[in-house]
Amino acid sequence: MPELPAPSVPQATAPVHEPRREDCPWCGSGRLRNRLRTGDLRQYKPGNFTVDACRDCGHTFQNPRLTAEGLAHYRRTVRGAPRDPTADALVALRAGQHRHRSAARAMRPFGEPESWLDVGTGHARFPATAREFFPYTSFDGLDDTPSVVRAVSAERVEEAHVGRLSDPRISGPLRARYDVVSMLHHLEGAPDPRAELHAALRVLRPGGHLLIETLDPRSVFAALLGRWWLPYDQPRHLHLIPPRNLRAELETTGCTVLTLDHRPTHIPHDLSGATSLALSHALPAPDTPWRAIPPPPFRRHAREALLRAGLPLVGVAALADHLLAPIARRTRLANTYRLIARKPA
Repeated sequence: MPELPAPSVPQATAPVHEPRREDCPWCGSGRLRNRLRTGDLRQYKPGNFTVDACRDCGHTFQNPRLTAEGLAHYRRTVRGAPRDPTADALVALRAGQHRHRSAARAMRPFGEPESWLDVGTGHARFPATAREFFPYTSFDGLDDTPSVVRAVSAERVEEAHVGRLSDPRISGPLRARYDVVSMLHHLEGAPDPRAELHAALRVLRPGGHLLIETLDPRSVFAALLGRWWLPYDQPRHLHLIPPRNLRAELETTGCTVLTLDHRPTHIPHDLSGATSLALSHALPAPDTPWRAIPPPPFRRHAREALLRAGLPLVGVAALADHLLAPIARRTRLANTYRLIARKPA
């Protein structure tokens, strides 16, 4: 049986959206353009989602945005719901151990910190990897799910905080406590990324460092692939922030941007992700807990067989991704960037 009653799921999409915005949430400009309209391409949950971009600053955002309840609804795993295992595996590349090692290694030139907070840590796999490079650092984790609490039992972090860093009840007691705050693929899922940035600076000590990795909406692949560009990941991604916006915001607070680089963070999954999503949605629709009438068995079996038959096509696209990666990392094809900033002493 599904965890959510089947009839209630389609109806849940209407009240879980905030009112549509007519201005950019980053710069306030009213010059918006639509980038795409799509459904949930990875988890097949019902609902339609719109992504707009600001013509002035380039900020790209879900509009209308999901409420906190709506975001929790679409992130929740529903028993019996279909998944796209190939697309899920490609998304998981963002949190691969070698990427965690790269992020941790990028902080070595700045010395060994005494304390480090990883925001959006999930199961705290990044702190566990970073400890290999910083064995004497005290790592804490923050996440809006209880998974961070279990990470304490697994000894990946020493303290766990559940909620949003922008909540004063969380950031207040942590003020000026940390030498490093990391946000790896956290800002794109935050309802208010600017508030998260300012909260991160509040919990940093003077002279502390902020480490951010996030998706770049300026990627040429985003324009070429449209709704099939895997990093859009609707409805779970709320904001995609261009690098210049993030740099300017931090510099207005007095921070010094030490690193802004696409090369070590580009994820070679644009073509393979688009191929996987397009193939999955070109086939007969999967069974879902919220369908009133399930598809006949022959359609389910045909879908499974065709998905397997299409795997070589995804493999060819993945090969193309990796062949293009050396060029993509150094051009506007890059899909991810890393920023390291130092708070003023």
